[in-house]
Amino acid sequence: MSNTIEKSIEIKASRARVWQALTDHRQFGAWFGVDIEAPFTVGEVSNGKITIEGFTHVPWNSTIKAMEEPAYFAYTWHPYAVDPKVDYTDEPETLVEFWLEETAGQTSVRVRETGFDNLPPHRIADALRANTNGWGFQLENIKKYAEN
Repeated sequence: MSNTIEKSIEIKASRARVWQALTDHRQFGAWFGVDIEAPFTVGEVSNGKITIEGFTHVPWNSTIKAMEEPAYFAYTWHPYAVDPKVDYTDEPETLVEFWLEETAGQTSVRVRETGFDNLPPHRIADALRANTNGWGFQLENIKKYAEN
């Protein structure tokens, strides 16, 4: 089983527009489905609450690792940490990275999530499956958001 999820999408918007949708905490929350409390800051934990139906009990906690405008954004988080009876804080996190490239008025967005093999063995398959599907869904969401 692969330790990596990698997906990409073409968005008919400038890289500056996509960068804002990705790195402004309010805009990120609008397309991702999360209410984030404060702006993203490198080295800081970002807190909030998932707003996606069926997951509203799930907190949003990520650590912003990089914001290299206009091309690279990265954070770590606990993947598929959705069971309200489980405390995930001592588990390793995965790294989520985004790369943006602009060509001829559109932006290619590539997302890669790594580190699943560091999770507790009983969580790896479910986290990989959920996030593989989730990243496909979320890339469509940012595309719709940035193109409007």
